[in-house]
Amino acid sequence: MPHELATWMDWLKGHPELLTLCASTLLVLGAWLANWMVKRILVRGLYRALSATAVGRNTHLGENGMIKRLANIVPALILSSGVVLIPGLPETLVTVVRNVCGAFIVLTIALALSALLDLINTLYQLRKDAHLHPIKGYLQVIKILVFAICAILMVATLIDRSPLILLSGLGAMAAVLMLIFQDTLLSLVASVQISSNDVIRVGDWIEMPQLNADGDVIDIALHTVKVQNWDKTITTIPTKRFITDSFKNWRGMQESGGRRIKRSIYLDQNSVHFLVADEIAQLRRFRLLDQYLKAKESELLSWNSQLDEPLRVPVNSRQLTNLGTFRAYVENYLRHNDDIRKDMTLLVRQLNPTADGLPLELYCFTNTTAWARYEAIQSDIFDHLLAILPEFGLRVFQHPSGADMRELRLPAQQPQAPAPAAFDHSSA
Repeated sequence: MPHELATWMDWLKGHPELLTLCASTLLVLGAWLANWMVKRILVRGLYRALSATAVGRNTHLGENGMIKRLANIVPALILSSGVVLIPGLPETLVTVVRNVCGAFIVLTIALALSALLDLINTLYQLRKDAHLHPIKGYLQVIKILVFAICAILMVATLIDRSPLILLSGLGAMAAVLMLIFQDTLLSLVASVQISSNDVIRVGDWIEMPQLNADGDVIDIALHTVKVQNWDKTITTIPTKRFITDSFKNWRGMQESGGRRIKRSIYLDQNSVHFLVADEIAQLRRFRLLDQYLKAKESELLSWNSQLDEPLRVPVNSRQLTNLGTFRAYVENYLRHNDDIRKDMTLLVRQLNPTADGLPLELYCFTNTTAWARYEAIQSDIFDHLLAILPEFGLRVFQHPSGADMRELRLPAQQPQAPAPAAFDHSSA
């Protein structure tokens, strides 16, 4: 066998082109075999070992690709080292292959570093307070620097020149680079301000009407902030807009534990009147009005008793009104409602009369910030108040509808007497 191999080598030396082809083929096959062995055996085994750990399960290392990127360096190193051993190859071709392999290795390392930064961000997201200070924007800046350095080293490797030569020319290109990376620089400054001032966090409910954004923040990156609207659409907003434009952040409401109800009932002003004795007696049935009526009657009796006898007429006396009593009832109803916060602002007030009626506004806070529960509490309150209004002799104001017009009955017209006949003088 060694004798036959020596014979083959002697024969190949007599055919240099065939020797070069065989050596090149063996080098390529060796690089491929090394790549297959590293990825199929070493990398796969490493992934299985890491997946057995808690970190590996939580970060999905198999989907990250960092180790696979690094594995690509092995065949590139074999090609770069072995190409110089192939006899008969032109020096120019050897230099080109080595330079291309070197540039590929630089690119592979840059991609592996990018995957490593993604892994760092994934690990950081496992922290409970990660949404308070996201680092994704800063990692993206590091990625930009890594790929900028990678581009310089790749060009320097391909042209076989020192990277310092390329760096020396960057000073003249500074203005161009500033123009090209203007948005990146502005976004970087905005990201720093957002993070340092705690302007927004992942999970915040924000409103930015000028961009039709109304929903939860789901991602904060260097250039963009993603907001998932309530209709499940995604709005992408430039990060710098959160520094230059105004927006509403509902985080304060969520952290307070109470959500505001600020809504009015529009009353027909013609239904407001003084209460007579029979109406007061009827209202005494309401448990929520018992203390109010007793205190109010005592106050009115004391005030009216100070009037002289001739002036003790209804026009000069203070009297209870159905609207004032209803306002007191609503306030007591809210204070006895377990779904309303008592440690926050709670008031019932009249607003300026309008052509649509007299607004009676409720201003209070629920004890929950959950949307569905909040709406249910608010609806229950106004369902009750609208249903109990007739007990106070009040009416809700609303514009006439088509049904109101159809129910309108005009008085029947009286038949008119026939007009007298004209007198004919010619027949007289």
